[in-house]
Amino acid sequence: MRAILFVAASICALAGAGPVNAAEPKYPERPVRAIVVFPPGGPTDIVARIFGQKLTEAWGQQVVVDNRAGAGGNIGMGIAAQSAGDGYTLLFVSSSLMVNPGLYKKVPYDVYKSFIPISVLAASTHVWFTHPSQPVKTIADMINVAKRDPSKATVATPGAGTLPHLSVHLLAIDSKTSLVTVPYAGGGPSIAAVLGNQVSFGCQAIPPVTAHIKAGRVRALAITSAKRSQIVPDVPTMAELGFKGHEAETISAVLVPAGTPAAIVRRLHSEAVRIMALPDVNKRITELGADVIANTPQQFAAFIKHEVTRWGKVIKDANIPAN
Repeated sequence: MRAILFVAASICALAGAGPVNAAEPKYPERPVRAIVVFPPGGPTDIVARIFGQKLTEAWGQQVVVDNRAGAGGNIGMGIAAQSAGDGYTLLFVSSSLMVNPGLYKKVPYDVYKSFIPISVLAASTHVWFTHPSQPVKTIADMINVAKRDPSKATVATPGAGTLPHLSVHLLAIDSKTSLVTVPYAGGGPSIAAVLGNQVSFGCQAIPPVTAHIKAGRVRALAITSAKRSQIVPDVPTMAELGFKGHEAETISAVLVPAGTPAAIVRRLHSEAVRIMALPDVNKRITELGADVIANTPQQFAAFIKHEVTRWGKVIKDANIPAN
């Protein structure tokens, strides 16, 4: 992912931006709405709230988080796609932005035309985890459970269309087992299901799971990044366990509706770079288990194109029916 994010892109992300008006009024002059496409508690929400608070402090105008969860992020993205491109609507998404076009028969947005990318703010490895009462210590143990009794191999994910959801299908294919995906409406509910031992396993971006791993409330089995995480250095990667090609990370990114003036796009990107470089923000993101990215709109646009193609193929190969 890092190579994609930092390679100069040939796609101009600003093509959909409106013209710059020299007489444009001061921005912002009123509160800004930040649509988060998942419920509170998940990685997208956490990053959005950190980012929004810093914008509020810098601008003197409130950035109001508006959680619009459902349909793997489609509800929130659909609302943003219909919003005015005036700089007063920000859209915070995860990787479902790129996955949903291949997973749903129809999505309420055009992944290339409805939005203008601002920046991928952070990226998080996924973690496979289980309740500590489960007699499972490794991914191999989990696979053995699935082979003995598939009904006990239930896996909570933060929603259909998320990369963790697809990662479960990918592991089921490669391990030749049946893993039952249990999609929830976000990271918070997904974690709660495993914490309550209602679902045997979980797979999702690591930020909201980190504190539970450290406190021993859940047991981490593996991570999906290319190398081990400094946050959980004892947890092996999927590649180390023999599952190459399972690398996946969930992004936390910000976009604006199409038509947003280029001057506002530039200002938002400048703020993204500034905020993500702040020591307290960097420390907070790192402690959660994510990496700060803060790439350019052009790099984000190229990444969108790459991921739409990549995960569309996984969906097809996994025979996942369109919703």
